[in-house]
Amino acid sequence: MCGIVGVTGNPNAVEILLNGLEQLEYRGYDSAGIYVNDQKGDDYLVKEKGRIADLRAEVSADVHGSTGIGHTRWATHGVPSKENAHPHVSNDKRFYLVHNGVIGNFTELKETYLQDVTLVSETDTEVIVQLVAKFAREGLSTKEAFKKVLGLVDESSSYAFLLLDREDPDTLYVAKNKSPLLIGVGDGFNVVCSDALAMLKETHDFIELVDGEIVILKPTSITIEDPAGQVVDRKPFHVDTDPAQAQKGAYPFYMLKEIDEQPGVMRNLIKKYIAEDGSIKIDADLLKAMADSDRIYIVAAGTSYHAGLVGKELFEKLIQVPTEVHVASEFAYNPPLLSAKPFFIFLSQSGETADSRQVLTQVNQAGYPSLTITNVMNSTLSREATYTLLLYAGPEIAVASTKAYTGQIALEAILAKALGVYKQIETIKDFDVAAELTKAANGMQELVDEKGKIEKIAADMLKDTRNAFYIGRTMDYAIVQEAALKLKEVSYIQTEGFASGELKHGTIALIQENTPVVAIITDKKTANHTRSNAQEVKARGANVLYIVSRDLATPTDQIVLPEITPLLSALVAIVPTQLLAYYASIQRGYDVDKPRNLAKSVTVE
Repeated sequence: MCGIVGVTGNPNAVEILLNGLEQLEYRGYDSAGIYVNDQKGDDYLVKEKGRIADLRAEVSADVHGSTGIGHTRWATHGVPSKENAHPHVSNDKRFYLVHNGVIGNFTELKETYLQDVTLVSETDTEVIVQLVAKFAREGLSTKEAFKKVLGLVDESSSYAFLLLDREDPDTLYVAKNKSPLLIGVGDGFNVVCSDALAMLKETHDFIELVDGEIVILKPTSITIEDPAGQVVDRKPFHVDTDPAQAQKGAYPFYMLKEIDEQPGVMRNLIKKYIAEDGSIKIDADLLKAMADSDRIYIVAAGTSYHAGLVGKELFEKLIQVPTEVHVASEFAYNPPLLSAKPFFIFLSQSGETADSRQVLTQVNQAGYPSLTITNVMNSTLSREATYTLLLYAGPEIAVASTKAYTGQIALEAILAKALGVYKQIETIKDFDVAAELTKAANGMQELVDEKGKIEKIAADMLKDTRNAFYIGRTMDYAIVQEAALKLKEVSYIQTEGFASGELKHGTIALIQENTPVVAIITDKKTANHTRSNAQEVKARGANVLYIVSRDLATPTDQIVLPEITPLLSALVAIVPTQLLAYYASIQRGYDVDKPRNLAKSVTVE
C-alpha cells in the first residue's frame, strides 16, 4: 500500500525523493509529501492530496536539501487530505516521520501520554512522532526515544518507520515490523525504500531488514541493531532489474504492457526452470519436503488466490496430491483442521501480502514446511518461507495483476511436473510442461494480437452497463472468478463469476434485458452444460459472449481460444478477459493502472 523513500548525503535529494515516489505510485495512494533538509539551517515540508504530479507542482525551485524523507499515503486513519498526508511533524518542529502500516493501540498511547498535546491530523502516525518528541524533551536521545516508542507499540501493529531529527539532519532512523523496508547502499550516500524499484536509478545494492531491528543511517555508514541492541552485520544483495523494465515505453498504460508481456513470461519460466533435456531445475530438498507431505495447502489473496484454484487442479489431477486453497485473511483467524503432514504454498506477486504473512508466521511457529511463489526476490514471504520459487516476470506496476497471475499458474504447472517426476508417477510422462507452456505463449500472442476485435466487443457489451456476469464450470469456474475480479477492479462494473450450474439456484433472477454474460468453455465434459446455461440467460434477455476453446467452438462463438491442454486453459482463456477489462475501463475514462481505493501491495490486514 503506502510507499516510503528516504535519502541522506545526496544534494539531489528532492529529485531522488520525487522520482522514488513516482516509482511507488503502483502501490496505490491518495496523498503524498516530502521533507528535505540542507544541513545548513534550511528545510522544507511539502504535502499534497492527490497524485505525485500534484506534489511536484507544489515543490518550488527553491526547495533543496541533501537529506530527506518522502511518502505516498493510502488512507487508513482519516480521510485523504493535506493534513493527514505524511511526513508528520512534532509540535516543536524537531522530528519528521513517515510510516507504513497500522498502529493498533494508537488511541491508548494518545490518551496515556499525549493528553496535553494538540494533534493536527486524524492519523495514528502523528501519535508516534509526537511521542518521540515528548520523550526527547524528557532527556532521552533520539535513538533512545525512538526505541522507547517502539517498545510501547503493541505486537499486533504493523509499521515501517523513517524518522528524521532536525537537530541531526544527516541521520535517518529506521525500523520495521510486518511491513517491507530496504536500505539502499549508494556511493557516498544511502537511501531507504519500500521497494527496490523506487531506487534503482540510485543503486542496485540493497540490505534487507528484519522485524524488530533499528537502523541508524548516515551518508557513509549503516548501523543495524537487533532488539537487544547488538550490532548486526548484513551484506547487501544485488538487484539485476533494469530500471527501464519498469517504464511504460510506447504503451499508454502499464496494464496493457503487462498483458502483452505474458507470452514472454511463459518463455522466461521455461528458460529458468526447464533444462534442454526436459528435466526440471527445482531444488530436490523442496521436492522431498512436498513428497513427504500428505496434503498441500495453498494460501493467497485476490488474484493469487484465483491462481491457487488452478494450482489445486494441477496438483490433484497430475500427481494425485490432495490440495486445499484458502483465502489468507480467513485462514489466519479460522484455520481448518490440518492433515498430519501439511505442506504450505504461499502465492503473492509482491511477497509482502500482510494476510498471507500472518498465516506464514503461524506455519513457522508450528514447524511446517512452506514455499513462497513470488515475483519479488528477498521479499518478506520469500525470506520467511522454507523455500522460494521466483516468477521472473519483471516488474508488475499496474494495480490489477495480469502477468503475475499467469506466471503463478505456469510455475505451479512446472512444480507439479517436477514433483510427479520425483515421485515417479507414471502418468506424468504424458505431461510435457515445456511444450504446453510454449503452446500457451504462442496462444497468448495470438490473442493479444486481436486487441481491435476485443476492444470493439468491450464497447458493444460493457461501455454502459452497470453489472456483468462470467459463468463457467470446473476449471472454467476458477477462470471466471479471476475474469470477474479484473473487470470489477478496473472498470467498476459490478461483476461476479459463477459456476454456471448455480445460475438456476438464484443468480438468474439478476438477469435483465442486455445484461452482459460471458461464458467461458474450455472443458469438454461440461461444454454442453455451460452452453445450455448460457441459453437460459439468453432467453431472459442477456447479451452473451462466448469464449471457447478451438476444439469446442461453433461458428457463432465470438472469441475462439488456441488449443492447449485443458489443465492449462486458464493461461489462454484469461487473456481476452484481461483485455475486456482494460478496454471497459479506458472507454469509461478511468485510470486503468490506478483503480480507486485499491493498492498493489497490501501490507496491512
